Amino acid sequence: MSGSTAAPSRLSLSELAPHTFQSEIRAMTTECDRMGGINLAQGVCDTPVPAVVEAAAMEAMRQGHNIYTRCDGNDRLRTAIARKQQRDYGLDYDPDREVMVTSGATAGLHVALLALLNPGDEVVLFEPFYGYHVNAIKSVRAVPVVVPLAPPDWQLDTDALRAAITPRTRAILLNTPANPSGKIFTRVELDQVAALCLDRDLFLITDEIYEYFVYEGAEHICPAALPGMRERTIVISGFSKTYSVTGWRVGYMAADARWMPAMSHFHDLVYVCSPAPLQHGVAAGLEQLPAAYYQQIATEHQSKRERLAAALRAAGMEPHIPPGAYYILASSDHLPGKTAPEKARNLMARTGVASVAGTAFFRPGRGENLLRFCFAKQDHHLNEACERLKRN
Repeated sequence: MSGSTAAPSRLSLSELAPHTFQSEIRAMTTECDRMGGINLAQGVCDTPVPAVVEAAAMEAMRQGHNIYTRCDGNDRLRTAIARKQQRDYGLDYDPDREVMVTSGATAGLHVALLALLNPGDEVVLFEPFYGYHVNAIKSVRAVPVVVPLAPPDWQLDTDALRAAITPRTRAILLNTPANPSGKIFTRVELDQVAALCLDRDLFLITDEIYEYFVYEGAEHICPAALPGMRERTIVISGFSKTYSVTGWRVGYMAADARWMPAMSHFHDLVYVCSPAPLQHGVAAGLEQLPAAYYQQIATEHQSKRERLAAALRAAGMEPHIPPGAYYILASSDHLPGKTAPEKARNLMARTGVASVAGTAFFRPGRGENLLRFCFAKQDHHLNEACERLKRN
């Protein structure tokens, strides 16, 4: 009809979709692959898989463990995880009701947020942050509230944390050892976080995926082991880093039995289950690898850290030396480019070494003078990257 106005199309993206985008980590990985460079951007951890882990996964395939497991994982792995938590942290979890195998630690975080948060709930987390944490919170239409840590050691400001908690706060998300800073929260800091959780009746969601990557006598403390914290702490970790199997997608959660059924429901709905034969592989690692293995990966990665730090210094990029995890944040002040992404791309064009812009880990306006480098690489790749950086 003449003069009529067409109704707006109902074919459109969700309100959430336009505000999501490919992470800078993935973007740099894609560009690095395109040019055949050395990827120190993504935490792919391409060091060798322990033989016992690899052999057990292959044997599980041959034995026919190729169908769905329970959505919360097979009995063998859940039992092994419960024993690990008791061995390492003195925490007793019922493997049948309080442990869930997840499709990577990322899936664990996703289903925890789906099960525990409502739209508009606030989750406090710390800066520098892992961008996936922020986007996962947003994906369930909750609100991330960022509390900055104080450089150069990324110390916790308890007053700032307290001020960030509002009546809408539902949880605190804590990554220790942390990506990208390598910060390990101290017992004093964890006690302060725990006190606030108890006082304000909050969940504590912990990402402890780098629990064994600690250096120079540093100690990782599982916050769930603190007095009064077990019932309100959702422990998330996995095997991607520890066993160098980032592509396997085998993680886990440990939590009070009250929260597990809802989280298991969402894991079943979105992910179904973690890959069945690969669960047997990591279970064999937990059952058979000695304590010396975990000490050795820390020793080896400390050596890698020192090599990369020395190369960064030689290249004029002063590093923040991390006490944990396997990343280094380094100064990019002298590199050409107006923004951190430009600096990262210019460095890759000149050296073939990929890093990540510091802005990926900070709120807008911060992190422009930093780049993140991953040192969890096979020695020949890492050494070549170090030589290229030194020639920069």
